[in-house]
Amino acid sequence: MCEENDLNRRFKFDFDAPQVSAVDVEKLKAFLMKDEEPTLIFYGGEPLLQMDKIKELIDGLQNVPNIKFRMQTNGKLLDKFDIGYLKKIGKILVSIDGTKERTDFNKGEGTYDKVVGNLQAIRAAGYDGEIVARMAVSGFSDVYEQVMHLAGLTTCADNSRLLPHRPAPRPPAPESAHADSDICKLSYLPCQAGGRSAPGKLLGNSRGVFDSIHWQLDVGFYSCDYELEGIRKFVEGYNKGISKLVDWWVSEIKLGKVWKLYPFLGIFENLYYGRETKLMCGAGHSGYTITTDGNLVACPIMGCMPDFYCGTLDSAPSELREIGPASRCEECAYLKDCGGRCLYVNSVNLWPPEGLDMVCSSVKYLIDLLKGKLEEIRGLIAKCVVSEKDFEYEKYFGPEIVP
Repeated sequence: MCEENDLNRRFKFDFDAPQVSAVDVEKLKAFLMKDEEPTLIFYGGEPLLQMDKIKELIDGLQNVPNIKFRMQTNGKLLDKFDIGYLKKIGKILVSIDGTKERTDFNKGEGTYDKVVGNLQAIRAAGYDGEIVARMAVSGFSDVYEQVMHLAGLTTCADNSRLLPHRPAPRPPAPESAHADSDICKLSYLPCQAGGRSAPGKLLGNSRGVFDSIHWQLDVGFYSCDYELEGIRKFVEGYNKGISKLVDWWVSEIKLGKVWKLYPFLGIFENLYYGRETKLMCGAGHSGYTITTDGNLVACPIMGCMPDFYCGTLDSAPSELREIGPASRCEECAYLKDCGGRCLYVNSVNLWPPEGLDMVCSSVKYLIDLLKGKLEEIRGLIAKCVVSEKDFEYEKYFGPEIVP
């Protein structure tokens, strides 16, 4: 890993945990029974490489009061997993970065078609839970075009009101890529009966492959990808795209539809109700990662970092250590609305302060944009164009909220 030498100067690592979960189901059940509303998220690596383990956990835990199952996956094996068990997992985050061209460039040729095909298949088989398009935004700042493409694949999408799907700027293609790949190929799906948006000329089945969209900036995770001028240009372009997205989101609210874009929903909720937030992903206070050897750590990416361990399965949930935002966030005027963005990135500091400041400037920009729309949206709620309920979302099951 690019950052290993830098991290070893500041943090201890423990790489002795098994690659496959060795957690005893009965011990896990006893732990979850102490929580009034437990949610178990299947995570990885790729969790569907351990289908039998997932089935064992669902079978062993389904009688835990109020238990909810969630999963984050690359989506490539969804067609191989028993649909009966899949239906017990109420929400699934699926990795996809936008158009066919962008997704295949980032994740390998054929990924987009495989993932979208699998999602169409599980919808056809009766999967009715929420599916979140989980984007990683890295290197390219055309976030508006990529989100709008995925919006065209959501339930109740109406492509007569969406962005005309012109080809996005092409990234430099690897030699193996097809030069004539068509990123505009997209089978739109009609509005579900009873939805507020008109179906337009949408084609296909009655349920979109996605219900919602989340994106996270792929920045600050490695020391070897830092270049200040490149980051400055990326953030500048990204902010322009975010401005267009916020304008579009509010224009749709005026028409009575609140699109489920998690970064907007979470930040808007804090602003609307005047709440001060902790880390919005839940890391270290409401969401913990159970490592393969049964330790509980603040965040999945910190699984080998004992400095961020918060307890074990022998602990009660109420006894788990709570971890606040990184020290660099403590004096920030935006902390109450942001919560600290990413605990890992802001703790390990693999980028110098000026680079991290550029990333934080994009978060501040988004918060300010939504602040600027707050009274307009309040007015639409007051006029019953939309309701407060339309903005509700489940917290701490995967979307980090702050990109």
